[in-house]
Amino acid sequence: MLIGFQNVTFEFGARVIVADATWHIQPGDRIGLIGYNGTGKSTLLKVLVGEYTPSKGTVEKGRETTIGYLHQDLLSFDTNDTITEVALGAFERVRELEKEIERLGIELEQNSEDEALLIKYTDSLHELDVLDGYNIQHKAEEVLHGLGFSNTDLARPYKEFSGGWRMRVLLAKMILQQPDVLLMDEPTNHLDLPSIEWLEKYLIHYKGSVVIVSHDKFFLNRMVNKIVELYQQQLHIYSGNYEYFEQEKSVRIDMQQKAFENQQDYIRQQERFIERFKAKASKAAQAQSVQKRLDRLDKIEDVQLERPDLRINFQLDKVPGKVLVHLKEVSKHFGALKIVSNASAEIERGDKIALIGANGKGKSTLLRMVAGTEKFDGDRIWGHNVEESFYAQHQLEALTMGHTVLEELQHCGSKKTDPELRSLLGAFLFGGDDVDKKIKVLSGGEKARVALAKTIVSKANFLILDEPTNHLDMHSVELLAEALNKYEGTTILVSHDRYFISKTANKIWEIVDEEIKEFKGSYQEWVEWNERMEKQRKLGTANEEPKPTPIVNKKQEAAVPTQPLNKDAQKEVQKMQRKLGLLEDELSKAKKTRVALENELGNAANYSNKDQFTKIEAEYKAADIKHNQLNEQYEKLFEELMELELKS
Repeated sequence: MLIGFQNVTFEFGARVIVADATWHIQPGDRIGLIGYNGTGKSTLLKVLVGEYTPSKGTVEKGRETTIGYLHQDLLSFDTNDTITEVALGAFERVRELEKEIERLGIELEQNSEDEALLIKYTDSLHELDVLDGYNIQHKAEEVLHGLGFSNTDLARPYKEFSGGWRMRVLLAKMILQQPDVLLMDEPTNHLDLPSIEWLEKYLIHYKGSVVIVSHDKFFLNRMVNKIVELYQQQLHIYSGNYEYFEQEKSVRIDMQQKAFENQQDYIRQQERFIERFKAKASKAAQAQSVQKRLDRLDKIEDVQLERPDLRINFQLDKVPGKVLVHLKEVSKHFGALKIVSNASAEIERGDKIALIGANGKGKSTLLRMVAGTEKFDGDRIWGHNVEESFYAQHQLEALTMGHTVLEELQHCGSKKTDPELRSLLGAFLFGGDDVDKKIKVLSGGEKARVALAKTIVSKANFLILDEPTNHLDMHSVELLAEALNKYEGTTILVSHDRYFISKTANKIWEIVDEEIKEFKGSYQEWVEWNERMEKQRKLGTANEEPKPTPIVNKKQEAAVPTQPLNKDAQKEVQKMQRKLGLLEDELSKAKKTRVALENELGNAANYSNKDQFTKIEAEYKAADIKHNQLNEQYEKLFEELMELELKS
């Protein structure tokens, strides 16, 4: 064991975070620590590293165990050093050795016959070599590049960067320290998609143990082999990734609910007995005995949903025209930084667009251009009957500080009832008396959630959302995704949450070479398309510059040969193309069947009929297997076709 809890109880004020919890972190563990916002996950990490002391039990730690702890409080650190120097701070012993070697070298120049001095010098050189000290500059730059910093950034002072970029520097330093246990509190919050993907690849090969607090399901599914859930003041441990945890928790919740109901039946029976016989002399002693037994009973907790379901019916006042926004030959530059140049794009009714890419590419700028709040060159043509609602961090300034949370939504013109508004606010983590808090006393994250709730509850037929999931927990992200799926209007959003994008987008936009590139399909289809293009590039000549133009029709991908073909090869290509077309049709049908059955599984009405649910579940599994098999056949045939075309 590296570190862990033994029968730990910890209270934060009058609130119990955990009671009698035991949890051991072993070498090789990759743990996702999860739970609803406010349950105390971050507090638990502070207990683990010794910042807080448990009221009962012990925190056990191996004598030689080293711990790295990434958390928001680190942002108080400030320095004039470059970001490379800050990252190199991870190599304290190497830096000490470098200074010692320099000092010993100067002394040896003055006294080259001193054997003891020469031995010290040689030993220091050997230790530096063992620690791979000659490569620390390269290691630091490699990690900083991976986290999104350019070559010119490496020499810039740390204090010039914003909070999000500073957190990346501190993450780089922690990674370079290579601790035995790496504790990471929401590490993806300040990262863009390329940096998250780089971090995933790095941590997969990380030799130490990792504990991650995150609301990013994709990240957890790829990174962890164990889930620890903080729920009802207990730590529930599951072996497997987040997807496995969801399946197993559903089973555990069902069992707990049945056990609770059985115990409640037992308690009611015993209480009826006590009430009936406590006044009778012949039965009073027995009634008292039953009462004592009930008092000693270890009560099973009721399974309570800690977050309400988001039930909101969107009512759009107006139906817009077919095209909501047409950007025509638009250009936007910030000095030498070019965002787009003579770019054009259209947003049509019913589009659910996710604008993705690395930080600094201008995603938020493009959103503001769409909304009309950013000046640019070119034309923005607004469609007929378009009513937009724009959510971004600056919307916090439009909140009325004197209103309560509930009053703020009451005044936004949605005509929703108070119960409907309370249900919505519950999904955005405002439960019970929280809705009566004044806006002026809320934290920045809480204000952001109020602004987002106002955006969602509006009667707008066009929603523009900039990082809407930043201050939400997993459950709230799911509810928001569900709400946007039911929304009959049009959306364009920026988010680094891949789960959220995958659930809400039917189109992907990227800013590539100062143009707006559009992919018509889901995020998963975009990922698969990118992987196929990467394979195609590897099969092609290395000197060719790949063109990042999205291909939205698989038949078109295979239809254009890379060079003229001889007759025999051309016949074979045509034969494979026909086969590919048939496979694509089958794949499309299989996908529709799977989606339809998936919707049936999500229909609560089917839960009450066990036989019906079991039948649908079996059909879904069969449809899923068939879809995956067809997809594999398609991918294999596609690769064969590409190889044939390239060889011919």
